[in-house]
Amino acid sequence: MSDLGGAGAALLRLLPPEAAHRLAIRALAAGLVPGRAAPDPPSLASQACGLAFPNPIGIAAGFDKDAEVFAPLLRGGAGFVEVGTLTPQPQGGNPKPRMYRLAADGAVINRLGFNNRGMAAAAGRLERRDPARGIVGVNIGRNKATVDATADYVAAFERLAPLADYVTVNISSPNTPGLRDLQARDELDRLIAGLHEARESCGLSLPILVKIAPDLNAAARQDTADIALARRLDGLIIGNTTIARPDTLTEAARDQAGGLSGRPLFAPSTALLADMYRRTAGNVTLVGVGGVTNAADAYAKIRAGASLVQLYTALAYHGLGLIDRIKSGLAEHLAADGFAAVADAVGIDATKS
Repeated sequence: MSDLGGAGAALLRLLPPEAAHRLAIRALAAGLVPGRAAPDPPSLASQACGLAFPNPIGIAAGFDKDAEVFAPLLRGGAGFVEVGTLTPQPQGGNPKPRMYRLAADGAVINRLGFNNRGMAAAAGRLERRDPARGIVGVNIGRNKATVDATADYVAAFERLAPLADYVTVNISSPNTPGLRDLQARDELDRLIAGLHEARESCGLSLPILVKIAPDLNAAARQDTADIALARRLDGLIIGNTTIARPDTLTEAARDQAGGLSGRPLFAPSTALLADMYRRTAGNVTLVGVGGVTNAADAYAKIRAGASLVQLYTALAYHGLGLIDRIKSGLAEHLAADGFAAVADAVGIDATKS
């Protein structure tokens, strides 16, 4: 377990999933992860949302909820790390058990419910980070008991945005009642307008991205695309966990309530990614997340329209060594297809559909 690689991940799977995750965080915080042995291949250097990424493979929100281990994750080879979801006030989340492995399906179901120690605690750690050591995004949400959702997002933005390289607005988790209602056209427009105003009043210019659900229907997708273009949103993250349960699931835990992530999410989330690329005509930066387990998956996300790709569930099954394997394989895929850079491949399959 010293490097949290494949063997370490296998040992952690002997524990209940939430306990295993907590142990992994503690191991990372204790320095039990190697630094990168070599620089990233030049072809992986990426520009997105006005930021320069050493490679396009990042850690999705949910892994480092409380901004405890972004530094070792960056040292371990991640091109960027997104911490959170963080809410203004601490909250314990939903009752346990609330996280389930579907090992045979390469999946996880969770109904954690934005459990985190709150924005103030995370801010204390983010204030100590060295921005020169890598890109860190902050994913923000609202507290479960909040009446004025926009006020919560603005409060979290004002506290955390000055400490981040970008901010992601999470309105798509299925585990907070009413949260996905913020994806409705008028609600989304109001929320983005409020956050843009907060950004201006804070004297900031960092990118704001919105994370959407993979379960949006065609009308909601078009509404999201229209608002993203009209409001000049910096980016969309596609997508969050799904409430759908594919017939292919074999594990008994498939009937648990919550959001499904992992391998079964790859096809629907990639299809949504390509659809949103077309609907925005490639004019909004897209981040692909959902079911990525190897370099071919990451490359497919990029060809579907993603400028950046995020991992989470696959790390629980394959360890942090997966990051380097994906980067190496991705560079090989680009070279095999004659692409000098990631940007050259972005969206080439989406435009064929």
